[in-house]
Amino acid sequence: MSAPFKISLPDGSVREVAPGTTPADVAAAIGPGLAKAALAARVDGELRDLNRPFDGDAQLALVTARDEADALELARHDYAHVLAEAVQHLFPGTQITFGPATDDGFYYDFAPKDRPFTEEDLPAIEAEMRRIIAKDEPLIREVWSRADLIARWQREGETFKAEWAAELPDAEELTVYRAGRGEDAWLDMCRGPHLPSTGKLDPQAFKLTRVSGAYWRGDQKNAMLSRVYGTGWLNKKQLDQHLTRLEEAAKRDHRRLGQEMDLFHLQAEAHGSVFWHPKGFRIWRELEAYMRRAIDGAGYREVKTPQIMDARQWEASGHWGKYRENMFVIPDEVPNVEDEGPVISGEADWMALKPMNCPAHVLIFRQGIKSYRDLPMRLYENGCCHRNEPHGALHGLMRVRQFTQDDAHIFCREDQIVDEVKAFCALADRIYKDFGFTYAIKLALRPEKRFGSDEMWDQAEAELRDAVAAAGLATPEYGWEELPGEGAFYAPKLEWHLTDAIGRTWQVGTIQSDRVLPERLDAAYVAEDGARHRPIMLHRAIFGSYERFIGILIEHFAGKLPMWLAPVQAVVATIVSDADDYAREVERRLAAAGVRVETDLRNEKINYKVREHSLAKVPVLLVVGKREAEEGKVALRRLGSQAQEVVTLDEAVALLRDEGLAPDLLG
Repeated sequence: MSAPFKISLPDGSVREVAPGTTPADVAAAIGPGLAKAALAARVDGELRDLNRPFDGDAQLALVTARDEADALELARHDYAHVLAEAVQHLFPGTQITFGPATDDGFYYDFAPKDRPFTEEDLPAIEAEMRRIIAKDEPLIREVWSRADLIARWQREGETFKAEWAAELPDAEELTVYRAGRGEDAWLDMCRGPHLPSTGKLDPQAFKLTRVSGAYWRGDQKNAMLSRVYGTGWLNKKQLDQHLTRLEEAAKRDHRRLGQEMDLFHLQAEAHGSVFWHPKGFRIWRELEAYMRRAIDGAGYREVKTPQIMDARQWEASGHWGKYRENMFVIPDEVPNVEDEGPVISGEADWMALKPMNCPAHVLIFRQGIKSYRDLPMRLYENGCCHRNEPHGALHGLMRVRQFTQDDAHIFCREDQIVDEVKAFCALADRIYKDFGFTYAIKLALRPEKRFGSDEMWDQAEAELRDAVAAAGLATPEYGWEELPGEGAFYAPKLEWHLTDAIGRTWQVGTIQSDRVLPERLDAAYVAEDGARHRPIMLHRAIFGSYERFIGILIEHFAGKLPMWLAPVQAVVATIVSDADDYAREVERRLAAAGVRVETDLRNEKINYKVREHSLAKVPVLLVVGKREAEEGKVALRRLGSQAQEVVTLDEAVALLRDEGLAPDLLG
């Protein structure tokens, strides 16, 4: 008889169980309430199915709906499987591919037999999903041999699944989940884990949202599939809250507001690049001026580097091998021009538009001999970069091909790293608070594919931890978290995740501790001992890119930007034409005080003017009529308010002048 397994529980107790026992059995032994609430188990830290038997002695923690992160991931994964089962019931002959959970839901990619799916198909699919959930089908994990699994998929015409099964590593255990029992059970290949049955899902807590095209395995050379997206939650209340957030997000969409406010536009002639209109570029200029004041005060020196650099430089930096598919590459010259057009020699030297600024900053650092006394050297650039993003990934200002970073690189000695990162944390904190953001800080650790030794990475990661701790930010209050495998290929990084007005998070700022690039590009300084040493290179940004940060600001403030950022801070609107001359005088006085002001002298009713300037999100409307002109006063009307405040012109000028100052200029 086999020896019993010892199962240690979170309360410190230990239970002895027979081989073949499952976490579900342990939950039932503890009590019927826990048995009903349990959704899955963490066995030695690994999330597993509730009905998967123990392999030996183990630490056990049962997962319930209170463990929201785990429970949501399980539920969304199960919704994806139920979606696939429903589609194959309704559309026989449809092939299934992959269906993962996402940050707010799930999707599944299908190869339809007859036609691509459309959003008109979604109500019927939702109804079939609810029927499957109501059946409470058990989800049973099975281990299959590779040959049997491939044969099964080929027999059923599942060519995509057969291809994937054949390519999985030989050592990998191939698992299948069976929904239901008997011959009619539905199967999908999946690593799991899953909930015990479909009935654990709330049939009112999901919604299918849209349909799009997607290439098999993300490669445009492969077959086009139909991707069905959905959002899934633990209960209907969570779903309703999410849908409300989506409605609010739609109202705040920076693309719509950008058009209404006449800030920018995008068009096919420059796909992935932004046409900034005067009002939109005014926001950019105010941000740029604000950031320049911040970096000047923090001891940075601004530089400007070339847009195009030789491919050999990118090869030396490592980007040519790791990042070339995202770079715009051009020949160094066109050797022949014939009537038919340019002919490019196969032996031409290659150049590339820079996708990032860091190699160019190393080249500046290398000009002249640097001493340890010169460090830290902080080089800053509003650097314009180009990245060849796929068309399908482009999204307004949030994902573009041409963008400008508030980029800087700090070259320092090892003994200066903690102080420099700590100072950057303080600078980022002040800037984000000036915009009204709260944030979380996360440490992205070494990825699987990387440059540099393990010792190098150990040291870099420890230095970033020490700096955040020294800044007092490695606490739950600041959402401190470590993210295994999410660092850059050359350095670990600290990330700043901003939370906006409707609870969404945006990863924006970053600082990376890099020992790889200085080595690859031969950056050095003369140390106190007279020998050449490599500097540490801290890559850092706060806005991330001006384009994306402006998009975030527009959505965060729903277009109602703070007074100092508003492209037009005030409009003087007349009630009658007799007040036109006075309106021009008000405009002149405000402009002289530094207020960005316009006049509206059109022969329109004042209510029409109020509506129009409210749509344009002008912060203050100064209404003037015959009485105001005679008395030297104005009626101030704030955006979003019906109330008016009548003040003298002198009072209005002083008030709006002060309100229009950037936070760092308020004294």
